[in-house]
Amino acid sequence: MHSLTGIFHVQNVAVAEPTVERFGHSPVAKYVAATRPAFLLATVMPCFIGFSTAALDGLPVHLPTALLTVIGAALVAAGANVLNDYYDALNGTDAQNVDRLYPFSGGSRFIQNGVLTERQTAIYGAILLSAAMLIGVILLPYAGEALLVVGLAGLLISWGYSAPPLALNHRGLGELCIAVSYGSLITVGSDMVQRGEASALPLIASTSYGLLVACLLYVNEFPDMKADAIVGKHHWVVRLGVRRARWVYLAMVCMAYSALPLFVLTDRLPASSLLGLLTLPLSLRAATILLRHGETPARILPAIKLTGAAMAAHGLLLSVGLVLG
Repeated sequence: MHSLTGIFHVQNVAVAEPTVERFGHSPVAKYVAATRPAFLLATVMPCFIGFSTAALDGLPVHLPTALLTVIGAALVAAGANVLNDYYDALNGTDAQNVDRLYPFSGGSRFIQNGVLTERQTAIYGAILLSAAMLIGVILLPYAGEALLVVGLAGLLISWGYSAPPLALNHRGLGELCIAVSYGSLITVGSDMVQRGEASALPLIASTSYGLLVACLLYVNEFPDMKADAIVGKHHWVVRLGVRRARWVYLAMVCMAYSALPLFVLTDRLPASSLLGLLTLPLSLRAATILLRHGETPARILPAIKLTGAAMAAHGLLLSVGLVLG
C-alpha cells in the first residue's frame, strides 16, 4: 500500500484560479478548462468497469464503440459541470463562497472571474449535452433500446442536479444522484454497448465505485457549507452540521468497502475483484483527516485529494480484478 500512497502523495499546494489574462487569447484552452477536466476521470473509470464486466462474461471489447462510450460519458459529465457553474452563478452560491478550496470546491470560477459570461456558460453546457446525445444515438444499434432509457436518465440527472425546479442537490439528493449516474448508469451503459443487452452484473460491480464517487462529492461540500446554506442549498452537510456530517463520510466509506466482499461471498463477483480493497487505507486516512479537521475548511484539502485518489485507484483495480476473474 506504501506505493499507492506514494503515487497519490498529498500536499497543500495552491492552484491559481482562471483569469481573463490567462485564457483571453486561448479560446480552446478556455472551454476545455471550463469543463473541469480533472474531474472527468470519474467518468472514465466506470466505463472501464463496464467493459470489464463484459469481458468477465467472455465478450471481446469492441474498441471503436468503447472509445465512443468514453467520449459520450465524458461529454455528459462535462456538460453537467458547466451547467452546475451556470446555476450556481444564478443562485449566488459560488459568488459567496469565501471558504472554497479551488479547484475542488466553489465551482470553476470562470463566471465569477469574468472569463465566461453566464450566457456563454449556459450555451456551452447545452452544446456538450447535445453532443453526448448524438453519440448515444450512434451507439443505439450496438446496445439496444435499453440504452435510450439509461442515456435519458443520465441527462435528466445531469440537468436536474443543479437546475430548478428539480435542483436535486438542494434537496439532499446529490450523493444519490452521483452514485447512480457515475456508478450505475455509466457502468451499465458501457457494458450494454459491448454486450448488446442489459445485465445485472455491471450494476452489482459498480456499487462500491459509485459510493466512492459520492464520497468525493460529500467531502467537497464541507468547505462550501456556509455559502450553500445562505442560498438554500440544503445538502446533507448543511442539514446535519459539520460535527455529525463527518461521521456520515466514514459510514459511506464502510458501505463502499463492504460491498465487494459481500458480492464475492454471494458469488456475484469473482474473488479477484477484491483488488479494489487495496485503496481502503486511502479512504480511511481521508476519513481520519475529516474527523479531526472538518470544522476548518483549509485543513481538509488532503482529505479531498485522498478521496479522489481512492476513487480513481479503486475503479482501476476493480476493473483489473474483473478482467482477471
